[in-house]
Parts: sequence; structure tokens; C-alpha cells
Amino acid sequence: MPFDTPIAELLSGRLLVSPPTLPAGHELIPDWAPLEPFSRPPTPAAVLIGLVRRPEGHTVLYTERSPDLRSHSGQVAFPGGKIDAADAHAGAAALREANEEVGLEPAEANILGYMEPYFTGSNYLITPVIAEVLPSGPFVPNPGEVHSVFEVPLKRILDSGSYGRFRIKRGGKEHSTWQIDHDGHTIWGITANLTRKFRDLVLGEA
Repeated sequence: MPFDTPIAELLSGRLLVSPPTLPAGHELIPDWAPLEPFSRPPTPAAVLIGLVRRPEGHTVLYTERSPDLRSHSGQVAFPGGKIDAADAHAGAAALREANEEVGLEPAEANILGYMEPYFTGSNYLITPVIAEVLPSGPFVPNPGEVHSVFEVPLKRILDSGSYGRFRIKRGGKEHSTWQIDHDGHTIWGITANLTRKFRDLVLGEA
């Protein structure tokens, strides 16, 4: 069921209407250079940038990953993960993962479109899936994957003043990502970079 809201009109024409064709690995440049060349093709993945409709305005949905996970434990992320063979497309994968992680029912999300793939230094090729969400109840984190769920007002996401830089060293080399601090949460790395790409796309600054 499509939602008759300004955000859909705002994003009209700015998003890809179908999941993009994923380019070959040799055509890609990762967001940071790995210490050694990749020995396998990139892993296709999808994340959900969920625009939650609230009485006070739209918010953007984030999760804080469980501290018990082997990779990226405790970090802030969008709901999402690897695209499985059984997934019809990136959108289906993102909604499946969001259901598993925070109990978001696929029927409560209306996919508005897709962003260009994002290639990571950990060899994941991520398709961001943009959807408007009208939840029927609270989001419930899956304790095996998610420690907490929180939302950031879309107005704050669109404000360039909300962004700083996060610096990190890997293999003796320093690089930086975007950073957003909100209500005790630090959003950085891939998630912050995708957030900024979304913000620039919405405002026509991409």
C-alpha cells in the first residue's frame, strides 16, 4: 500500500526505481584500501534506510549491533545483511533482514527506490534500499543480533551541521569517515557514509 506523503514526492526521480545491476569487482574502488588485494568477488548485501513516519515527522531507523557479534560488534548500523539466493532482489533481502533484526513487518514498508551500490574495504557490495515505514507497533530488537534500536529525526540527518569526521587507523594508515552523534550513539564508518550519501541525494547535492 503506497503512502501519500511528501517524502515520496521529494525522492521521486532521485532514486533508482529497481535494484541496480552490480558491477564486477575489478570495476570497483572500495571506500578504504584493504591491506591485501581481495581474493574473491565482492559479497552482495543490502541495507534498509527506513524512513519511519511519526506524528512529529519522519525519522531514520538505526540499530546498535550486539556486543557478542564477531564482526562490527557494538557498532551502529542500518538493518541489513547478505543477499541470500532465496531473496528475489536487494529490496526483499533488506526487508527480510529488518524483520529478523527488529521485527519490522514487510507489509509496513513501502520501497521508494534504491541508491547506487557502495563498495566497502571489507569486500561487501551494498545496495541501499530506501523505504517509508509505517509501523503498527514498537520495533523489537533480536537479542542475538541487535542490542538496541533507535531513530534519528530526518531533519537532523538533512542538516549538514550534524556531520563531523571520524578518524581511524588500519595497518598504520589513517583514513576518515563521516560521523553523526545522536543521543549517546556515534554513527560512523559505512553507516555514516551511506547516511551522508542519502542526505546529499535528497538535497540534490550528490
